[in-house]
Amino acid sequence: MTPHEASQRIDPALSRLVLLTGPSGAGRSTALRAFEDIGFEAIDNMPISLVPRLVAETLDRPLALVVDPRNRDFSVDALLSLVAELGASPRFEFDLVFLDCMVPNLIQRYSETRRRHPLSPEGTAREGITLEARLLQPVRLRADVLIDTSEMTPHDLRARIHDHFAPQSQGGMTLQVESFSYRRGIPAGVDMVFDCRFLNNPHWQPNLRGLDGRDTQVARFVMGDRRFEGFYRRVLDLVESLLPEFAQEGKAQLSIGFGCTGGQHRSVAAAEKLANALAQAGWRVSKRHRELERMAAQAVVTTQT
Repeated sequence: MTPHEASQRIDPALSRLVLLTGPSGAGRSTALRAFEDIGFEAIDNMPISLVPRLVAETLDRPLALVVDPRNRDFSVDALLSLVAELGASPRFEFDLVFLDCMVPNLIQRYSETRRRHPLSPEGTAREGITLEARLLQPVRLRADVLIDTSEMTPHDLRARIHDHFAPQSQGGMTLQVESFSYRRGIPAGVDMVFDCRFLNNPHWQPNLRGLDGRDTQVARFVMGDRRFEGFYRRVLDLVESLLPEFAQEGKAQLSIGFGCTGGQHRSVAAAEKLANALAQAGWRVSKRHRELERMAAQAVVTTQT
């Protein structure tokens, strides 16, 4: 039986099992506490060899387990074999959650905490981070849910876990529509990306430069471009035609990204419009504006200093 065939037999009344992994410093402890807050039994640093015995009996509540290279019995091959076994089981709904983070952010976090990296206790944090990223790459590629915590606060990460895994969110695919700046790269884990850089840029309008795409004036300017309506209609038609297919295949979360030069105006306006349309159509949708979140966080730091 394939994992897909097994997933079709999952009884929605049965519990959920989550394996949580990712590089050290990416937020595993924060995420595990978030799972505990929404009713999961949470176990940190779980040996891979003990997981099958732990889940052999019927789970009477959702279970979240952290499995990572700190444990002496950890191996990528063993973890991938375990993931295949759990994913094929009809007894529970299973997800492999991978918390990712860009190397510069991890280095900064280790510098701030002055902790030693578990894979490089006698060396530099950079050496350990690089080694761990290379080691975990096959696991990252297998993840059901990929969360990039590079620009997230602990509050952001807890909110993401809640939105995706809280009991009221179970039983269907959730969508995230986000905006970003191409200068800072495409966000990790985005499934569909649309480029808005061909549209007229509000940045060059002095009265709009300091606003963002959520503002009515900016949205009106962006959507007033004669090319916008055709672009948006094609995007909406494509997304609406694909969402039922992704849901039918059992995809738990789909991320749709809109990018522009600065991530402040055009991509934000387009993301807002699509997110609102999909929510009105009955999909569970969350929004994220990566560059606006970053600017807001910098403003708080500046105010505090």
